[in-house]
Amino acid sequence: MNRIFFYAACILCCTVFAAIFVNDSFAEGERRPLLLEGKKSLFQRVVSHPGAVLYNGADGQAQTINNKVKTFTVFYVYGRQGKRIEVGVSDNRADGWLDEAKTTAWKQAITMVFTNRMGRMPVLFFKDRDALLKLCTDEELDKKVKQYADSTASKKTPPDFPVIAAEPSDTAVSEKNFYLLPVLNVDTSFGDSTKLLEVASIDPGIGGSGDSGAALPSLPPSDGQLRTGFVFVIDTTISMKPYIVQTQKFMRAMYDDKLEKNPHRDKIAFAVVAFRSNVKLAPGTQYTSKIICDFKTVNQRAELEQALAQVEESPVPTHAFDEDSFAGVKDAVDNLSWSGYGSRAILLITDAGPLREGDKASGTGMSPEVLADYLKSKNIYLTVMHIKTPAGVKDHASAEKAYRSLSRQADNKASYIALNATTPAKATAEFDLVGGRLATGYNDLITATAEGRMLPPPRELQKKLSPEEEAQRIAEATGYAMQLQFWGTKTGAHAPSVVKAWVADADLEKLARDPQAQPVIAVQPAVLVTKTQLSRLREQLKRVLEQAQQSFLQDASSNFFQSILSAAAQMSRDPNAFANSPGKNLKDAGVMDEFLNDLPYKSRILNLTEDEWYQKTTGEQKSILDHLEARIKRYEEYDRDNANWEGFGDPDRNKWSYRVPLDMLP
Repeated sequence: MNRIFFYAACILCCTVFAAIFVNDSFAEGERRPLLLEGKKSLFQRVVSHPGAVLYNGADGQAQTINNKVKTFTVFYVYGRQGKRIEVGVSDNRADGWLDEAKTTAWKQAITMVFTNRMGRMPVLFFKDRDALLKLCTDEELDKKVKQYADSTASKKTPPDFPVIAAEPSDTAVSEKNFYLLPVLNVDTSFGDSTKLLEVASIDPGIGGSGDSGAALPSLPPSDGQLRTGFVFVIDTTISMKPYIVQTQKFMRAMYDDKLEKNPHRDKIAFAVVAFRSNVKLAPGTQYTSKIICDFKTVNQRAELEQALAQVEESPVPTHAFDEDSFAGVKDAVDNLSWSGYGSRAILLITDAGPLREGDKASGTGMSPEVLADYLKSKNIYLTVMHIKTPAGVKDHASAEKAYRSLSRQADNKASYIALNATTPAKATAEFDLVGGRLATGYNDLITATAEGRMLPPPRELQKKLSPEEEAQRIAEATGYAMQLQFWGTKTGAHAPSVVKAWVADADLEKLARDPQAQPVIAVQPAVLVTKTQLSRLREQLKRVLEQAQQSFLQDASSNFFQSILSAAAQMSRDPNAFANSPGKNLKDAGVMDEFLNDLPYKSRILNLTEDEWYQKTTGEQKSILDHLEARIKRYEEYDRDNANWEGFGDPDRNKWSYRVPLDMLP
């Protein structure tokens, strides 16, 4: 069976990636771009800055071809003369000349993106590698980082100060500013856990030439006030009856004790979504997911309570112990009226694990990681309240693993609360305490923001936390992150506008406190792709997965795994070649090593060897194919996510750009 499954996988990957490799042949009259130094098949490329102009020649008298070159256009380089470079958007024809100062050389397609400001210091940009390396090896690293951050924020720095810019300290970078941090060089002196990166910080929000061609993310309302949308996504299967009742009691108590006394109570609203499981497999369950009530403010309490009174447990059991919680979450994201809510939170309440990728009963086909990325793109913070009942003891470990992955934040901590429900009475008592802490946190967020106050950064707690303490930590951390995000959007905060600088990809203060701990990621890798490139990848994967389900190869191809590696490497290096250039296996061409050797980050597939693939069991191989199928679901959502595509005024949607997280690619 293991071999048969492997043969099926061959169909999938060999067919998908038949059209992604470098084409070494050029027709008469076509030109070949300049190669990167020491490479045989990788071309020199640059990315354009705001204000770049395309000319028909290299001298100062050359005529203008295009005085509004789209920001972040990726060009191949065909020649250099004086201060200009000859460039073309395709790999077989030059289009004109650009001032080299208006471009940044880019060896691959990887850019860095700031992570959420939850539990980390602002990113510092150093003038050179030596300055950053000196800091990283300082015996008082944590104090120095804090000193540098404070000095940069105050704009009181001496002439020889090593930091030339910093991420905003009191806001998050505004989502409406589509910045780019292309990776130029990497230093792994500290190993793979913390990399030192040379990046170019390019921010079109300063002196940029283009208006977005895409819709912007939700902005604060016209009165500039922060409003919070809080959603209860509730498991309404038979076993959840005590907790459905408790949710109803909790919301009434929250109104009575907190919100009705808050002068800013009109700035928070609640919604309720219920979920069960695949209704086709158990029709008596009535629904897979259902919107019980859209957002209602405190002034609409009667309507909300009327809707809550209709929330009842399923009359019959579902088809399996795991329920389709992911369908409930996605229903909440897709079908509630989020517009106008600057801070967005979901509380998922369940006693069962989720139906996930690879399970045909799943309504979403998403993995925890894919759904987490979906929530992140919508600026929604999710907390899981996992009720561990005796009946589900065999499910607890796998459910916890999935929900921790779903709710993991940038600080490596999951917004996950486990209630050990040895009895319904004990669980409901803990439920009340946990809910109270969450309610207090979000109430404080609304009040502080309305009064123009910043919440304090979340506390560092080293001890093992009770469920109530964990709820307070989550409320403090998410409230602080939401507030930074709100102020960043309101003020239009931008990424530092510097040409080149060195940064650490992890939070240095956390590194100083515990060098052995898992790093808190400060910037994470993404790949800049166009709609055309992403569409080609999605459609080919869909078609081949369908074919793989219908037939098996009778003879395995020895080039199978190398084809996968070639595809993944090509996406990280040059998505344009991936989408447009059919070709051969990179290993057969003798160029695989040059694609992989200096990649600063690698996707999941690129971290596998061929031997490791052959040693995997059927189940492990299936997991990898499920991983690819889940990515298809995410690509479909990316395509619809107009808020995060950037066109810079270009009416051709196929040329719009998106920064796809590297871990969402094959």
